[in-house]
Amino acid sequence: MRFAFFLPNFGPFGDTEALIELARDAELKGWEGFFIWDHIQLDGADAMGPMVDPWVALTAVADATSSLRVGTMITPVARRRPWKLARETVTLDRISGGRLTIGVGLGFPPEDEFGTFGEETDDRVRAQKLDEGLEILDRLWSGETVDFDGEHYNISGAQFQPTPVQRPRIPIWCGGWWPNKRPFRRAARWDGVAPELVGGGTPTPADVTEIAAYVKENGAGEGFDIAVNGYSDPDTGPEAGALADYEAAGLTWWMERIDTERLFSFDQARERVHAGPPKRR
Repeated sequence: MRFAFFLPNFGPFGDTEALIELARDAELKGWEGFFIWDHIQLDGADAMGPMVDPWVALTAVADATSSLRVGTMITPVARRRPWKLARETVTLDRISGGRLTIGVGLGFPPEDEFGTFGEETDDRVRAQKLDEGLEILDRLWSGETVDFDGEHYNISGAQFQPTPVQRPRIPIWCGGWWPNKRPFRRAARWDGVAPELVGGGTPTPADVTEIAAYVKENGAGEGFDIAVNGYSDPDTGPEAGALADYEAAGLTWWMERIDTERLFSFDQARERVHAGPPKRR
């Protein structure tokens, strides 16, 4: 099992220099990943404070580190043009030397992230755009000529160079609220899943066992990642269960969560980074 930090792109973390400092410290203290949220607009923006673009910020983080896996968790593909996202992700993958993972999903809350800008908020439409967008990403990353005729996107004769460092592609992890099944069938077609319980809770080891079995039944292959985010104590392990239980259930990444409910200050987050990853009991 590997250990990552998982934090917002707004408030005290809506500053690229602050993110760089935390990422450098995380690398020195033994953390293996650094993932930030991908929001563009939230209700109560004054309360949330400043916000950074995750792709620009992660590029700076990647340039300032050498071993951390970096990524978004999650990027709402439906509010980004897939071809532009393809260029951005390949550029970051190459700058990082092949350390990028992209977490994807529908995005939440849709009224803020989409409706504010007159974009589609319907879950069904956004799911269709997500699926089409992922296919476009994968094909453009290949370096081959792409023709695509979808319900929402159309491409004629596009060919992108260079290709990513990582092969066969940049890893794609799909977010989903368990036990809703459709996002997990989507995830099984790609490289990993980042589950939460309906309403945002942390899955237990028993939940992870069920998730691992379900994605395998639906086609997930060897090397498929399951990444759970939650709160832990550096000495006693995750509140929702021992790390050994998670690992036995099939968890491959524990993502230490920083959010508005816990450690929502730069100093608090830095203290947690310096304490190091949680220990197995």
